[in-house]
Parts: sequence; C-alpha cells; structure tokens
Amino acid sequence: MAAPLAEFGIAGFGYAFGEDQDVERTAGSYVADPERVVGWGYRTFHRAADGVTSTALAAEAAGHALARASVDPADVDLVVVANSELAEYPYWDSSAALARELKIRERQTMLLTEGCACGVTGLGAVAGQLTLQPELGTVLFTAVNRVSEFHRNRMNVNNAVHSDGAVSVVLRRDHDRVTWLATEQFTDSDFCDWFRTDVGGSVTPVPPPGWSSATAPSGTERVQAHFRKDPRRLAHFSEQLNARVVEVIDRACRRAGVRRADLARFVYINDPDGIAELAGLIDIPLAKTNHDLAAEHGHMGAADQLIALGTYLDRGELNSGDLVALAGISIGMRWYCTIFRV
Repeated sequence: MAAPLAEFGIAGFGYAFGEDQDVERTAGSYVADPERVVGWGYRTFHRAADGVTSTALAAEAAGHALARASVDPADVDLVVVANSELAEYPYWDSSAALARELKIRERQTMLLTEGCACGVTGLGAVAGQLTLQPELGTVLFTAVNRVSEFHRNRMNVNNAVHSDGAVSVVLRRDHDRVTWLATEQFTDSDFCDWFRTDVGGSVTPVPPPGWSSATAPSGTERVQAHFRKDPRRLAHFSEQLNARVVEVIDRACRRAGVRRADLARFVYINDPDGIAELAGLIDIPLAKTNHDLAAEHGHMGAADQLIALGTYLDRGELNSGDLVALAGISIGMRWYCTIFRV
C-alpha cells in the first residue's frame, strides 16, 4: 500500500531581482527589430549587474525568506535550488553552493535544472522527499534565473524578454497555510531540441569563429523550421500548446480533488500574450491572472510563478481557502501545473 503524501505549506517568501530595465529603451541593443520585442507586451525586465551570480541572487532571496519565516539556517533539513539558466561553472552543484553561502552544513541538497518548469515541478519532487523521509521537516526551496548573456540573447530566445530574479520559500511539514495539493507534468520529447544553446556543452564546448549570442538563431526559428514554415501547421501547433496547458491544469485539479472552476487565481509563466489567450480558454478573468506582473518583471524562468504567488499574498489579494494554479510550458517540451490552497 502506498504511503500517504506528505502535507506541507509555505511559511515564508523572499525575493531578489536584478536592476530594472525599460524594455522599449533597451530592446534596440539586443535585437535589430526592437518593435517586435516591444509588441510582446513587456514594460520592464531585470538585469543583474556584472559580477552578480545566480548563487548571489539565490542567497539574497533565501536570506529574506528565512528571516520572514523566523527560521534559523541550522534548522533547514533540505536545500533545493531550481536553476533555469546556466550556473556559474560546469561540473558544479549550485544547491551546495547556496547551502555554503547560508552556512548550512551536513544537510541534504537537491539541484533541479529542467528549465522554466523546475520552480513548479520541483514542488512535487519535494513532496516525494517529504513522503519518503519523515525526518525532514523544513525545506528551503529557491528558484533562480540569471541569464548568461554570453550564451543567450535574453530578447531572442523565444517570444519573451528573459529577466534576472530569484524567489525562495520556506516549506514546512504540516504547515496549514499556502498548502501544496498536487503537481502534474508531461513531456513531448520530440521537441526537446528547440530552445537549446548550441555552444558551451560537450558537443561544441568552444564557440566557432564569429559566433555570438547576439546573432545566433533563436529557438523560434527552430520551431518554424520544424514545421517548414507552414502557417497551417504552426497555427495547429499553437492551438495544441494551449490545449495542453488546459489539459495539465485539469490533470492537476483531478489529482488535488478540486475543480478548475474553483480556481481563484491562475499564474502562468510571465508571458503577457500567452496569459491573455489562456485566461479565455480556462474561463478566468484576466484580473485573476499574473498578466500585469508579467509585464513588470519579464520572464524570470523558474522563478515566475512563485514570485507571483508571494506577491499576491503580500498584497492581501488572496483569501484563506483560495485555490491557485501555477502552470506553464518549458523546454522538453514540458507542460506542468501545481495547485496550492491558501
């Protein structure tokens, strides 16, 4: 007989952001057609100053979360880092690096690197660890996105302005507020190559002469090539993308024993256009989504959804008992959703 899933909730949030940048003013320094980027609906993004690493952003957010939850670092049983960008070094565990920054020693750490998804799907992984290890009581879960501009052009990966930020949450067993209910995900592996970076890995460790992220092809070009730029096939796939978001939300709701109609808030990756489309498909008012926050922050990879959830809680815009869906699409291609009850 399977063991019952552990019950846990969020006891505190912490955040860290790069410096605010105006999209309209800066787009021309990243792409030759800035009007295309401005048309995506973003107003602001965050760019970390040179020398500010992903670990530094994660440590800043984690320190705030621990302080707000009144938790001593020595009382953390498991440190989890969900990093949606490249870490500072290859062959290096940035979850261990964060633990070192916080002076957390001889504790378990976990590193998640499944792109934008891991800041949400990782919550399901934590549920598994808490179920398997009854001795775990307090988990520090940090999602961070710090764009490596050598490897990627933050405005030419896909139809999003990629942004630097981190969010950290203190997860406590049997905490009775902002409780995790379910996580669901699935992957269409045929599309796993679309948004990869072709240099810096073991196949092409050193860029060829003349290569630059400023001019390298975008992931969107791979998508178009896959469908041979056939507008009908592209339109069909776009519909399929959104239909699968709805499907994974419904799967998560079933697993949680709730209905999609009961959702008080829908939080998606920070994609203003995508949020507007999906709000209609799942029949939720745009004001009950993260549409405005997406335009303010840019796409912070794995950190998007938890930053939005914490922001709405801090503002008092969620009530006890409200159901919140955190959902998205990531590299893989992966569709995913986690349900929380406030």
